[in-house]
Amino acid sequence: MGIDNKYFVKSIKKHTCKEWLLKKHYAKRIPSINYAFGIFEKQTGFLVGCCTYGIPASNNALMLCGENKKKYAIELNRLIKNDGLPKNTQSWFVAQTFKLLPKPLIILSYSDCNNGHNGYTYQALNFLFTGQGGAKFEYVFNKKQYTSRHLNKEWIKKRGGVWDENLTTNENFLNLGGQIIPQKPKNRYVIFL
Repeated sequence: MGIDNKYFVKSIKKHTCKEWLLKKHYAKRIPSINYAFGIFEKQTGFLVGCCTYGIPASNNALMLCGENKKKYAIELNRLIKNDGLPKNTQSWFVAQTFKLLPKPLIILSYSDCNNGHNGYTYQALNFLFTGQGGAKFEYVFNKKQYTSRHLNKEWIKKRGGVWDENLTTNENFLNLGGQIIPQKPKNRYVIFL
């Protein structure tokens, strides 16, 4: 039985994928979400995966094709499914979401080598590899991951820290009890719909 005979894809409410993003996805945080989709088993109706698209965290990413095209730029920012699904289900799932998205779109996505993701799904879907990028460090506080854009004086004070003007933001974060973990660059992919 083919994938399209076993599963269907539809738009879902953002809150439907919240638990998936916070508990199952390695980032354990919710990104900007403009569009959310679920993949469901036809036989049971069970949700077996989520895919979300939103505005990239970096304004530079929106400039991928220049100022006049930035209104079409969006990031595929979360893709997660249950283990044990048939081969090629993940790429089939993303391809189905493309049919449901408004057009034209410029879709940017990253595969995180730090978490064993090499971009095979994007390659199977004919995304263009455009190089590497992303944060050089990941910030961990109380077992939760953050990026440098989260950290500032107010953030540290809100968590009970003392801000020392003579120290860098990183040094203040370390004094709070955070960890700074070096990261490999992420593979960056883009596709035009």
